[in-house]
Amino acid sequence: MMGDSCCNPLSMGSIKKMVEGEISGIYVLSLMIGKSVIQDTENGFFMDVNEQVSMVCTQLAQDPKLKGGYNAMGFSQGGQFLRAVAQRCPSPPMKNLISIGGQHQGVYGLPRCPGESSHICDMIRKALNSGAYTDLVQKHLVQAQYWHDPLNDDLYKKHSLFLADINQERAVNETYKKNLQLLEKFVMVKFLQDTVVDPVDTEWFGFLKTGQAKETETLQESVLYKEDRLGLAAMEKAGKLVFLSTEGDHLQFTREWFTAHLLPFLH
Repeated sequence: MMGDSCCNPLSMGSIKKMVEGEISGIYVLSLMIGKSVIQDTENGFFMDVNEQVSMVCTQLAQDPKLKGGYNAMGFSQGGQFLRAVAQRCPSPPMKNLISIGGQHQGVYGLPRCPGESSHICDMIRKALNSGAYTDLVQKHLVQAQYWHDPLNDDLYKKHSLFLADINQERAVNETYKKNLQLLEKFVMVKFLQDTVVDPVDTEWFGFLKTGQAKETETLQESVLYKEDRLGLAAMEKAGKLVFLSTEGDHLQFTREWFTAHLLPFLH
């Protein structure tokens, strides 16, 4: 997740320990992007996401313990990055994908930006809008790679290096569609008081309706779902989509909640 590393004992590190403590004999691999914890943290902000995804695919393929398949858990931006892994790298097979506060339709807003009417928010938004889809920013600012501007849909579809690709915005890549449907379960967790992710609907694969920045639509109301460009409608029919919500701000959950709701998907 943004600003974190694989091995931070207070976050990813403690989750790893908790899972290991709850499920005896489980093997948990924390993915490190780069050669050190510092690099890993920096890469969460500045490294081309497509490169990060292929690094992870290599790491998974080279791990003999994962040959038979694995469950994947992504926190925040890790949610959509691991979905890309599922879509692009079916071997070894990902069984369950658990996205915790992931932004599957991207973001259009600023963390903890005060109030929708604030002129500052709009000013910064405009700056990101004018720059987010330039090659330089796309390649070097991770957050721009899932910046989704509903007011400039054509620009987004054309220039978004990562999100528009994995969300089938330019063309339908049948392989992506086929691979995602190999999942047993795709679990999406939404935080009901999230002040970091805008709009929060993206955590359940919803987003702002195209052409404006006020009204949102659910996944089920979207073109992506109606045309089933990614196989999500078929997955929902098959009972593979799980929508969970929890009280609290971004990534704020209790150990009890985690144990009750998410651990079952890791067995």
